[in-house]
Amino acid sequence: MTASPTVVPGSPDFTGTPPLLSARGVHVVFPGRSGAPPARAVDGVDLDIRPGEIVALVGESGCGKTTLARALLGLVEPTAGRVSFDGRPLDRSGRSLKAYRKRVQLVLQDPSGSLNPRHTVYDAVAEGLRIHGHRGDERAAVAGALSRAGLRPPERFFLRYPHELSGGQRQRVVIAGALVLEPELLVADEPVASLDASVRGEILALLLRLRTELGLSALVVTHDLGLAWNIADRVAVMYLGRIVETGAVEQVLTAPRHPYTRALLSVLPEAPGDPVVLTGEPPDPARIPDGCRFHARCQILLGGEADRAGVANACRTQDLEILDGGGDGAGGQVACHWARAGGV
Repeated sequence: MTASPTVVPGSPDFTGTPPLLSARGVHVVFPGRSGAPPARAVDGVDLDIRPGEIVALVGESGCGKTTLARALLGLVEPTAGRVSFDGRPLDRSGRSLKAYRKRVQLVLQDPSGSLNPRHTVYDAVAEGLRIHGHRGDERAAVAGALSRAGLRPPERFFLRYPHELSGGQRQRVVIAGALVLEPELLVADEPVASLDASVRGEILALLLRLRTELGLSALVVTHDLGLAWNIADRVAVMYLGRIVETGAVEQVLTAPRHPYTRALLSVLPEAPGDPVVLTGEPPDPARIPDGCRFHARCQILLGGEADRAGVANACRTQDLEILDGGGDGAGGQVACHWARAGGV
């Protein structure tokens, strides 16, 4: 495991707090090409994010986590299910979506691709203000956002271009561009994946500080369980379009119950024992298997432990219900026949 989690000792208690963002039964289906069956990229997800909470959405590439994040942002319309914000269903009219996107901001993985190379830092940060018709002091708002993002004195960066900045500084500019609109929730898609190891900790510390100082909530989309351990209050592990385990981060990452979570954790540098090598590739989302969607790669089923627990047939034939998205950190939830039979 990585260094002990930064957030756990002082984690706020979210029990009973109404969610800021809520997803219920969200499906996103993309039509197949040339008569192929449709791809179920998100195949039933419940997820809540509470005010001031940081939730890590974890899974390998292709599991549907970025598509889910785009649906939560209103960039992709769910095929089924609903997304609510601050207690109200998301209205997809142009004016309502514009107002919503002021309150929920996206921070992308690659700052170089997020910033227009022809725009100065000032223009990059001010762009959101101009789109949303900001009526106050633009210069003061840009300076404040840059300062909160750790670029001080902010005026020193106004006339710089992205190519004149380090990778960490570019990511801070992207974060400042989100902060300038004073959002309530950040959706950060692999926010440190493209950064050097020496800078990753600084950006994670910045996100934690913003939560403390501004009360920001965050959904952090990542394949990196070490990142989740260091920043999140709660973790949701996603596989083939559905959340398969969720709970308080220290609970899930120190005592994982789902075989898929165990496999992901086993490859971390400090993980005890040998890495779990999963067989094959994740199934095609257009051809999700019957039963548990992980069963074709499951080390517990292949190793005979599911047979000994009497659940092997259920693993192969019985689908599991969508996990409740409430996730107040008490107890945790798992979509696994073997774990529920007491195999953990």
